[in-house]
Amino acid sequence: MDQQHGALRALNQLLVAIPPASGAVVMGTGIVSTDLLLAGHDTLSLTTLVLATAIWVVLALLLSGRFVFDRARAAREAASPAALTGVAGTAVLGTRFVLLGWEWAGIGLLLLAVLVWLGLLGPVLRHWTTPTVGASFVLVVSTESLAVLAANVAGAGHAGWLVVLALVALALGLGFYAFVVARFDRRQLLVGRGDHWVAGGALAISALACARVTLSAQAVSTLGAAHGALKAATLTVWALAMCWLPILVVAEFISRRSSYDVRRWSTVFPVGMYAACSFLAGSVTGISPITDFARIWTWVALGVWLVVLTSMLSQLPRVLRADPAPLTEQRARAESGRSA
Repeated sequence: MDQQHGALRALNQLLVAIPPASGAVVMGTGIVSTDLLLAGHDTLSLTTLVLATAIWVVLALLLSGRFVFDRARAAREAASPAALTGVAGTAVLGTRFVLLGWEWAGIGLLLLAVLVWLGLLGPVLRHWTTPTVGASFVLVVSTESLAVLAANVAGAGHAGWLVVLALVALALGLGFYAFVVARFDRRQLLVGRGDHWVAGGALAISALACARVTLSAQAVSTLGAAHGALKAATLTVWALAMCWLPILVVAEFISRRSSYDVRRWSTVFPVGMYAACSFLAGSVTGISPITDFARIWTWVALGVWLVVLTSMLSQLPRVLRADPAPLTEQRARAESGRSA
């Protein structure tokens, strides 16, 4: 009986403690798995893929439970851009499955991600606030992640029409980026808790989407007249993304952020995305130093992932021991403060 009570208490703790941005854990772990695959480290890549899949399943069950038992909170969180991390995490995982050769899994996750994206887009835009912060760029990331997955599925299944849809999602994501960055509070580079990295990461995944659409269009012999423009766009967006990197690195040295925050997973994802987009940008453009950078940066991404994962696991026992009532009150006060 005591064991059953303890298990129920732990489950309740997790249901209360899981934040809307928790999908970033899957995003970060999934993109590191992709980096390792592209770098030729298959065993490490499969290990991180298994972990990303397990985390995705657990989060899917917990967030479904929250929808059943606490619909009011689920509705509030659905209006936050952070909720779109679930879309991006699902699409990143789907892309990794396609690279594994599991096209069927990629198709299923693409359909799921599109449906969730469509369901969340309205609430997020209706409750949009300015100035924007790092988490606001998840609007871009989720849209571009759909473009990447759609292009990967198209290339694997030789579906030219899906390449066109991926191109539409790519263009929409770039439009969202212009919308968000024009309103971005640049003080977030110094005071943000980790999600400020998405300002660069959103452009990095846009570069990845450009490259993936280019490669898939060539593979299925579609968009022939646009190949040159897509190649140029890949290099341009990649270069713009790289302009953010030294700014973000310098900001880390100026503002030391040593304590764990779930938003640190929104640092892991952009760091990993810089390697992933560079692998494909190097392939599309034929510029070997870009690929060389990707191979080196893969180890940086793995190191950052390990540090953040270790920090998260060290916090887990405290979360499970905590009283859920104060956690709920603390979150309510935080939400009230953000609305004020």
